[in-house]
Amino acid sequence: MAKKEELIVGLDLGTTKICAVVGEVTPEGIDIVGVGTSPSLGMRSGVVVNIDQTVNCIRKAIDEAELMAGCEISSVYAGIAGTHITSLNSHGVIAIKSREVTPTDIDRVLDAARAIAMPFDRQVLHVLPQQYIVDEQEGIHDPLGMSGVRLEAKVHIITAAISAVQNLVKCCERAGLHVRDVVLESLASAESVLDPDEKQLGVALVDMGGGTSDLAVFRDQAIRYSCVIGLGGNHVTSDISVGLRTSMDEAEKIKKQYGSALVERVDPQEVIEVGSVGGQKPRQLARSILAEIIEARVEEMLKVVELELIRSGYIESLHAGVVLTGGVSLLPGIKELAERVFDLPVRIGVPYRFGGLGDVVKNPIYATATGLILYGRQHGPQERYASPESGLFKRLWQSLKQWLKEF
Repeated sequence: MAKKEELIVGLDLGTTKICAVVGEVTPEGIDIVGVGTSPSLGMRSGVVVNIDQTVNCIRKAIDEAELMAGCEISSVYAGIAGTHITSLNSHGVIAIKSREVTPTDIDRVLDAARAIAMPFDRQVLHVLPQQYIVDEQEGIHDPLGMSGVRLEAKVHIITAAISAVQNLVKCCERAGLHVRDVVLESLASAESVLDPDEKQLGVALVDMGGGTSDLAVFRDQAIRYSCVIGLGGNHVTSDISVGLRTSMDEAEKIKKQYGSALVERVDPQEVIEVGSVGGQKPRQLARSILAEIIEARVEEMLKVVELELIRSGYIESLHAGVVLTGGVSLLPGIKELAERVFDLPVRIGVPYRFGGLGDVVKNPIYATATGLILYGRQHGPQERYASPESGLFKRLWQSLKQWLKEF
């Protein structure tokens, strides 16, 4: 077995759960060595609303992952979502100085493409190249070493509210973690659940989480369109809570146990027990009533996604169809409902290219966290393995520093 040397940690800060996944880089790929989850209490629609609660939830998830992996975690790749995320396509042009494209030329053309007018309260998260053009020759993925006099780049730029990013980073730092990069969650999920062939043909990824649904459209191996929709699993739970006159906790439990996104898949005679509020006795209700509530809300969410796909102009180019992932995609019948709404082939995306505890994360709810590990392997240096003993001293020192600061 490979020595535990290179570790990458993905931290998914969701509205309903915070999830940390530890991946170990091996010659064969990535082995999952630790997973930790905690209910998310300080987040709403992908944005931090209570720093202390979020910090505590991050610590719980990290502690659980450390215990399973038998290592100390000091840095993470953090996922971000929320309706404050916006994106646009941009275009940059430069003259090639030495008649041959160098790495400096590529950096310059990307800088030219990202030079867009932006409000002072926003920052650029990602500049993702779609294609390069050398002297009118299009469709180039890597122009390095090519001869020419003019280099152009078409890019997809993703921006976020500075305050939302800062609050997210602040929570991680208070939990004793260094944030290596903040990554858009749909981008991370795409790394984990999409096939290269799908990205080539044209595919839409819909990551349906607790507070938001993230959409990313790929074609010719590059991202073409992305957006975040402020609808998620919590809206389904809220509808159940109101419709069945029960608490949110009870509604969530019923949704997970008896929920279905299609009424016709439910036996009309089947009865479920629903807990009441205010100390009243539980009531008996037909399961089909629950399915009607869920189907109406999920269909609405999918129709909003369809409108975004029409707006993107790529709905006719999705030859590989649509991939659903995230917690909401676990609802029975959602694949058939989505096929009906989009009139396209639909599949449920699960992380599939991992060894070690890969079977533990073979679930749509881990799509973002595992995708962050793949993103980290592609874009940054790995973390060297640290024993728990060295971490204990470090954590005591962190606590002492925090105490002195407050004192």
